[in-house]
Amino acid sequence: MQEPTSASATAPAGGGVMRVAVIDTDSGFLQVLGKRFERAGWQRRVLASPVPVEDLVAMRLSALVVDVAVLGPQCWEYVEKVATRMPGLGILVCTGQSSVAQRVRGLRLGADDWVGKPCHPEELMARIEAVVRRRRRAEPAAKQGPRVSGELEIRNDQFQVFVAGQSAELTKREFELIDLLAAAEGRVLEREEIYQRVWGYAMARGDRSVDVFVRKLRQKLDKASPGWRYIHTHFGVGYRFAPEPEDLPVAEPQRELRPVDVPVDADEALQTAAS
Repeated sequence: MQEPTSASATAPAGGGVMRVAVIDTDSGFLQVLGKRFERAGWQRRVLASPVPVEDLVAMRLSALVVDVAVLGPQCWEYVEKVATRMPGLGILVCTGQSSVAQRVRGLRLGADDWVGKPCHPEELMARIEAVVRRRRRAEPAAKQGPRVSGELEIRNDQFQVFVAGQSAELTKREFELIDLLAAAEGRVLEREEIYQRVWGYAMARGDRSVDVFVRKLRQKLDKASPGWRYIHTHFGVGYRFAPEPEDLPVAEPQRELRPVDVPVDADEALQTAAS
């Protein structure tokens, strides 16, 4: 049976050198994957355990592939930390048997894709390419400079929102969400469209991820920029971004104080008149 041929063998996704770090200890899997990477002209770093985020930054990676079983009990914390500190990095989880709850949690914390083992190396490489492609498509937007909306300064180059120079501390997914809504310039985006463009695949029936992330995003915006409303709900449809100052209570006009005639005792009045 002829094995599929990777398009990466001739052209890495988006041009340039593909640099991928793999946190895994499966020697057989790493050996097969390494041969495919070498054939495609990709550079790789194999890590037997999680390394500090600063080390990953220094590697100038295109993508990171992690087996959460290798990360241990701190796997979710590590994935979230890497996603927050390196918002432009594509993160793929490639691990053994997992539950729906685990996959949902990993994707919500910052992973861009989830692949179950055993998997064909060509499929994993194709998914890496897809994730990196989405990242590189966002690069031109980062060069356009910050977008100012209300009190918010939305900076694509830092994957972050600032108010008066202070960071709103958004996660990568939260930033992708507000960036998409703000770019729509007042147009209502349906939940399905938001999910497709932020998460990268079709939304499952009954999935409330968009609503959950909008709620978290609103809480952070309310804290960073009180007195403004940015994300508006269109029930049964989706959400719209439009910066609007909240109505402030109107102070009642002060009434003019007029002198009041004080009634004078009758006997006192007669004495005053007699004198």
